Amino acid sequence: MRRYHVAAGSYYVGNEKSIILDAYLGTCVAVALYDTEAGIGGLIHLLLPEPLSAAKTLHLEKYASTGFPIFLKALYDAGASKENLKACIAGGALIGPLQNCDLQLDIGGRIVERVMKFITDEKIQIEKSETGGFFTYRLSVNMQTWDCTIKPIGIDKLKTKLNVKRPEAKEIGRAIRDVQPIPQIALKILRMINEDIYEIDDLAEEIRKDQVLSARALRLCNSAMFSNRKIIESLEHAVVMLGQHLLLKFVISTSVNNFFSQCGMGYSLCRGGIYHHAIGTAIIAEKLAGLTGTISPPLAYTAGLLHDIGKVVLDQHIDADFPLFYRQLNEERKSLIEVEKNLLGIDHTEVGRDLAHAWSLPGSLVEAIRFHHGPENAAKNFELAHIVYLADLLMSMFHTNLELERLNTDALASRLEILGLSIDRFQEIVDLIPIKSFELLPEFAMIK
Repeated sequence: MRRYHVAAGSYYVGNEKSIILDAYLGTCVAVALYDTEAGIGGLIHLLLPEPLSAAKTLHLEKYASTGFPIFLKALYDAGASKENLKACIAGGALIGPLQNCDLQLDIGGRIVERVMKFITDEKIQIEKSETGGFFTYRLSVNMQTWDCTIKPIGIDKLKTKLNVKRPEAKEIGRAIRDVQPIPQIALKILRMINEDIYEIDDLAEEIRKDQVLSARALRLCNSAMFSNRKIIESLEHAVVMLGQHLLLKFVISTSVNNFFSQCGMGYSLCRGGIYHHAIGTAIIAEKLAGLTGTISPPLAYTAGLLHDIGKVVLDQHIDADFPLFYRQLNEERKSLIEVEKNLLGIDHTEVGRDLAHAWSLPGSLVEAIRFHHGPENAAKNFELAHIVYLADLLMSMFHTNLELERLNTDALASRLEILGLSIDRFQEIVDLIPIKSFELLPEFAMIK
């Protein structure tokens, strides 16, 4: 049996027996529907209750009001019978630490209401339901046996014995020194982005110095992403085809991928989870920068990509303490920073700052890394820190299969105001997020 990840804003319908459908859920809601007699089933992963306007959207399937009817029609068209359908529903959690604004927004609760109305109108029998609450869940449906399960994420990593040992400061310092840094070419390009003085010819010249990056740039240009008839054989042509912004993201993302590959599965719920979370945060940060006009989008993308570099250092310690880590995050609903301080005596933003200093990163990136959980504490680059905070929050609320993270939503309204946004526009902000941010394999994942 292979597992198929149904990303937020998408659905799957079919009769293939050799797969298990999975949806990882925080604020989002997933519904599995199946007709055991016809051998047809599927799963939809809903991001929002309804579109904000009647205007045409490219992704109707991400809303409960428009996506669920599409999902139902696909099932009926595939041969499922309304009379024989059964349902399994999960998600819509209030991801803690809980604040008043979470109750006001109640995105998950509103999705559930929409879904329940459709199910009631269709007279579909509900087999299992686990909605609301404070836990993140995985909804799975076995297409061979039609067995549906709803389990808290991370519970399979719990152990009965706890042997917690807080690392000493010198151990953390040694881990910072020992971690393999990202390449010098990437560090140089980071500084060029921060100073906003780069030209595409300068970037191309730097890439020429790295044979691996040059080869990967050519591979990307000749991939299905661009669908060219003519094969691109020279770096000069590749640079022109990619363009300045895509070239920047390509170099930094591929370099950071190698850095994050040093992580195990302490923070992550899947292999490579920290890197994929970083890519998603970067994409959202770039989008938010364009929306607000406060920060250069390439700088926002880079800051989002690097915000969790401290986790690479701490990952081994979190892996050893995972049972207590999980319980404090979920059962006690503490923020990630609180749990790290309790277990390790230091948090990933402090370690990330020290690592950024060791790499001589620009001050703007150092502050974004250090203060993305408390952006109002940034001294000079508070708008960048606020954008990274918001992007990180959106990833943790709506894409929970990558890693366990709890950001405090205290002062969310005032933090949004710094960016010229308001709390009543929060659903609009979620709606602006590119769907690819929630996919398991984001852009550039093909470049290994």
